[in-house]
Amino acid sequence: MIESQQLPLPVHLSDQAVFDSFFESENGALLSHLKSLARNGGERLIWLWGRPGSGKTHLLQAACAEASRHGRRAAYLPLRENLQAGMLAGLEEFSLICLDDVQQVAGQADWETGLFRLFNDVAEAGGSLLVSADKPATKIAFELPDLQSRLNWGPVYRVEAVSGEDLPKAMALRAQHRGLQLPEETSRFLLRRFPRDMQSVYRLLDTLDLASLRAQRRLTVPFVREVLSQGEDIG
Repeated sequence: MIESQQLPLPVHLSDQAVFDSFFESENGALLSHLKSLARNGGERLIWLWGRPGSGKTHLLQAACAEASRHGRRAAYLPLRENLQAGMLAGLEEFSLICLDDVQQVAGQADWETGLFRLFNDVAEAGGSLLVSADKPATKIAFELPDLQSRLNWGPVYRVEAVSGEDLPKAMALRAQHRGLQLPEETSRFLLRRFPRDMQSVYRLLDTLDLASLRAQRRLTVPFVREVLSQGEDIG
C-alpha cells in the first residue's frame, strides 16, 4: 500500500506516474474525470479496465499524486503483489483509495469480505474508490453477491491503449517529462524493434535515460544502436 505522505511501506509510487506524463490518446474524458476526482472527490467508485500495458497503473498512481498535491490523503494498493487482506483495514480514513488489479483477489473469501466492508466504510466516510481490473466487474467471478453488486455502482471506463501514429507522440511526451529529447527518427527506430505497448515503451525509455546520463549523449539512432549492441537490459 502507498500513502501519498510517504509512510514506510513496501511499495513506492513512480515519480513519473503523473497526469502530465500520460498521453491521453482516446482517454480524454476519463482523464478529466480522474483529475476532478483526485482534486475534489465525487463518486464513491470509479472502475477502470483494459488490457495489460494500457496505462491503468499509471492512472491510479497519478490520481494519488494529484490528490496529495491538493492536500488530500490517498492510498495505492497493488493487489497483484500477494498482499494480505488485512491491509484493507483503516483505508476508509483516506480521501482516495486506489486498488490496482482487483481481479487478482476474486474468489478469495477474506479479500472479498474486506472489499465489501471497505466499500461500505468509504461510502459512509465520504471518500472514493478508484479500482482497476482487466475486465468490467460484471465479467469477474466474485463469489460474494453483495460485493458484485456494489462494484457495479459507479462509472466504468475502458482505458484505451495508445497505438498507431500516437505511439511516437506518447514516447516524446514521456521523454520530455524526464528531461530528454527524443527525435522522431529515434522513436520510430525503437518502435520497429520493441513491443508496441506503453508499459514496454516506458521501461525502454527509463533504461535509455540512464544510458544517456552515463554517456552524456543524446538519444540519436547511432547512440541507441550502440547501447543495444552493448547488451543493455531494455524491456
